[in-house]
Amino acid sequence: MFDDVFGTAHELKSRGEPFAIATVISVQGSGSAKPGSKVIVDTDGRVVLGWVGGGCAESTVCHEALESMTDGKVRVINVDLTDEIFGMPCGGMMQVAIEPVLPKPDLVIAGHGRIAETLAQLGHLLGFSVTVTDPGAIPKDFPTADHVFSTGLTSEEVEVRPGSFVVVATHHKGDHLSLKKAIDNQAGYVALVASRTRSQLIFEYLEDAGMPHGDVAKIRSPAGLSLGAQTPEEIALSIMSEVVAVRRGGSGQPMAESPAVRQLEANLENPEQALDAPTLPATASREAKGH
Repeated sequence: MFDDVFGTAHELKSRGEPFAIATVISVQGSGSAKPGSKVIVDTDGRVVLGWVGGGCAESTVCHEALESMTDGKVRVINVDLTDEIFGMPCGGMMQVAIEPVLPKPDLVIAGHGRIAETLAQLGHLLGFSVTVTDPGAIPKDFPTADHVFSTGLTSEEVEVRPGSFVVVATHHKGDHLSLKKAIDNQAGYVALVASRTRSQLIFEYLEDAGMPHGDVAKIRSPAGLSLGAQTPEEIALSIMSEVVAVRRGGSGQPMAESPAVRQLEANLENPEQALDAPTLPATASREAKGH
């Protein structure tokens, strides 16, 4: 059974398809699934393979699996098997860990200078699928990139998908067209490497050309977090830091000042604290089945 689950997971991952793996951690009382039972759930909320119980639990686990694929976060849930609405309650409690398995995020870099080269290296190191596009881009200068195109970002062969991370670092007159493509294709992050003066000119041009102010405001420029960066490598680091912050929902503030770190320190001082997992009724609800 485990071989089938892991084999199917490998096949889905190799095709770049998102999915989630749910694993039963523990069962208290009556329950049809056993600790270690697993299911693979696809983006339609359907079980591809495996078993964690029937009507008592499956719909709840699938619903939470969809949520995990949406926010990219691992979650541990307690499924209350005594609270089923339709059918016979199972009469127990089951704890399930749900782990999303998502394709690599896309990092699209327009440019060919040292900033672009370092961005490609950092992007690869951080687990992005890296595409570099620029007439001056040479594959040997981007050995870790997944794709290198000798055309501009506006070329049809360069794909910008919803949620892609796009950095325009070309410094030429076609930048506004590259930015427009990124915005129109619903990129999740769009940054322009330019001075404040040049950025403002490009923003005004885009608005004059009909781009709504709200869309123009999505473009981050100057790009990156405020690190006091001076060298091309430091500038690339500040940009990738901002990319990671956007992807992971970080604030960009110093870790020592983060409320999450202070909470972690408090938890370390209280190691006996129980695992905090939400308890969900195993209902075959219309909402859960509708996904």
